[in-house]
Amino acid sequence: MRRDTDFLLIGSGIGGLTFALRVAEYGTVSIITKKSDQESSTNYAQGGIAAVVSPDDSLQSHIDDTLKSGAGLCREKVVKEVIYQGPECIRQLVDWGVRFTQAGERSSPVLALGREGGHSHERIVHASDRTGAEVERALLERIKSHPNINIYPHHLALELATPTITSAKKSERLQRCHGAYILDVESGEVHLVAAKITLLATGGCGHTYLHTTNPQIATGDGIAMAYRAGAVVANLEFMQFHPTSLYHPEAKSFLISEAVRGFGAVLMNRSGERFMQKYHPDGELAPRDVVARAIDREMKTSGEPYVLLDLTDIDSDKTRLRFPYIYKRCLEYHIDITSEPIPVVPAAHYMCGGVRTDLEGRTSIPGLFASGEVACTGLHGANRLASNSLLEALVLSRRAAAASVEEIKKVPSPPKSLPLWKRDGTPDDDGWVLISHDRTEIQRLMWDYVGIVRSNHRLVRARRRLKLIASEIEDFYKSAPVEEGIVELRNLALVAQLIIRSAALRKESRGLHYTTDYPERDDEKGKRDTVLRRSRISSIIR
Repeated sequence: MRRDTDFLLIGSGIGGLTFALRVAEYGTVSIITKKSDQESSTNYAQGGIAAVVSPDDSLQSHIDDTLKSGAGLCREKVVKEVIYQGPECIRQLVDWGVRFTQAGERSSPVLALGREGGHSHERIVHASDRTGAEVERALLERIKSHPNINIYPHHLALELATPTITSAKKSERLQRCHGAYILDVESGEVHLVAAKITLLATGGCGHTYLHTTNPQIATGDGIAMAYRAGAVVANLEFMQFHPTSLYHPEAKSFLISEAVRGFGAVLMNRSGERFMQKYHPDGELAPRDVVARAIDREMKTSGEPYVLLDLTDIDSDKTRLRFPYIYKRCLEYHIDITSEPIPVVPAAHYMCGGVRTDLEGRTSIPGLFASGEVACTGLHGANRLASNSLLEALVLSRRAAAASVEEIKKVPSPPKSLPLWKRDGTPDDDGWVLISHDRTEIQRLMWDYVGIVRSNHRLVRARRRLKLIASEIEDFYKSAPVEEGIVELRNLALVAQLIIRSAALRKESRGLHYTTDYPERDDEKGKRDTVLRRSRISSIIR
């Protein structure tokens, strides 16, 4: 079955929803989301949005902080453009009904600002400690009342519709994205959703690792689909590990926000000794990669499975007021953060690489745009500055929407000759029992061999084992009916392989990529993006 729309959005986070609101006046919009409409990485973002809205701050300071965190790989033009447009994007969110936390007198309130690691000023606009959830609430409220926008929950994108077309010159073979093949998870039917413009806003790939702060939906679907379609992906070796997720057998790596350390919390080992000053002069406010490696080293040195994050010297009423959600969630696990330290451990948190785009969100495939964590824009470089991610999604979606509106005026409707999904399969319950264990095996391999600290030996072992696992998964995928579990598993296996290949190509330590074989930064050979495109591998020098 085929459905036609002007704009197809795959994902319902801040990138997809703000794009939808901006293009809906110019055509019909279909939003595809894997679970419920509010299930996205945005919904779980606690800290906030970095933007210069205080007279005590400056755009240049934010630019400098971002470039410093990016360890020489940021695209300066992108950094400037994103940060310049940040204040206007915050004002737009307020106009759309987002209720940010206020400070000052009631008669003249101003936005309350927090500070996080790597920032030289207080510039984190937030809604208590549930910023993402508040942004999702406000955007979805507007989306659902718009007559041109339809949301399809429990729909999973399988592949992009990118047929190769021979041009009139015969020698040229052109490719354009004309939408995607979408699985209705509840009915089991696969639809071709044909679109003039397609936006990937599928989030990250944290579930390639055993421990992650990401929601269950973060299985790298957008990166995998784009790569299979021939799009350029870049810098996948730069997975950011959040230093502080809650260590508890029932917590599933619940994130303890960076803002907690910005609020004054300190890190201690199990003996009660602070340790961050040994690793960086900024202590607990050092960039995330530094803090994550420091915690990893302390854990390996002591043999303990976690370290402690201590808020107990801070006024308890202030702590509960600033972090009501974290306080409540920790209490569910019998931890009172106002009177006892929080056990924490690093976890895979944010992919700084992704599908390569320009400043308008265009990928290397015409008709295909990307925004948010799935995209590699050049803003983050080798390490994302805290709370720059939601800002990036806001600005890039704004620019992508403007470019899409102009492009759609010139683009014809998708061809009627686009093939429908015809692949069938034979149910194999015994095979699925065996293959389903591969998900945990992939996650453990990635955690043990391609985690915070890497080496050539570990990467070779991981690549060899992943190749076999991915081959088994691909064979099963081709023979069995298409189902959500095997689709996600297939995507995880591919993205894990791409991360390993990217890590093996970077013969230095930079930002989030640290290898014991090349512990130093190499600005002569290493100041370049790691670029992958299907069977081709190359590097593009800055």
